[in-house]
Amino acid sequence: MDLKGSVALVTGAATGLGRSLCEELLKRGACVSICDLDSDAGENACDELGKKFGKEKVLFCHCDVTDYVQFDEAFQTTLAEFDNIDIVINNAEIMNDKFWELEVDVNLNGTIRGTLLALQFLGKDKGGKGGCIINIGSAASIKPQISTPIYTATKHAILGLSKSCGDNYHFKHTGVKVIAACVGPLDTGATAPSNRFKSPIHEKAWQFDMKGFVPQKTELASKGIVSLIKEANSGTIWTVTNNSAPKEIPYSAGSI
Repeated sequence: MDLKGSVALVTGAATGLGRSLCEELLKRGACVSICDLDSDAGENACDELGKKFGKEKVLFCHCDVTDYVQFDEAFQTTLAEFDNIDIVINNAEIMNDKFWELEVDVNLNGTIRGTLLALQFLGKDKGGKGGCIINIGSAASIKPQISTPIYTATKHAILGLSKSCGDNYHFKHTGVKVIAACVGPLDTGATAPSNRFKSPIHEKAWQFDMKGFVPQKTELASKGIVSLIKEANSGTIWTVTNNSAPKEIPYSAGSI
């Protein structure tokens, strides 16, 4: 897929990895729809990226991925503004096992909603032109984090969703690639705040979970993820960790 002139809808895009992904896509000539629950941060990102790359290339949509109607409206608004959607990146997430029901609804159900809506709007079998879905997983998708078991469960599920929806059986009908990118810790400077965990022992477990990981530069992670849009086959799973290029990994009962 040629990114120049393409249109990408990115969730959780006002800050962090999501915003970095938008900037990387804009650098490559795409238009982006910044979808986020935080309107202030979203409008700010839209304004700053619009000044840098052209206001006509950037749109902000207030979007709560736990609300299907609102999520659908973000797709409708993006389509009305740019006349097309080629790429959907389901990036929105939270990591807080103390609020595990919300965590499941954002991380897993939000990704499911985004995947189903993308297939509806992009699928050739639905009148679309095909395209690409990137579902953002985590290093915890591959190696369970003992400090955050519910978060880990949501990220494991994203692999199964992406592998199944991205299978050639579906791809030959929809023309939509579905890919999972398992992203390792980023250099955001954030530590593990105690409100993520139920007890101090979980904070100790967090230190164990992070042992051996090298926080990677967010911009390098975004470049790696965006490269998958052009290079990766549907149904594949990739790690993006330790400032290294994306690496495809197997997915089977015996490998993960």
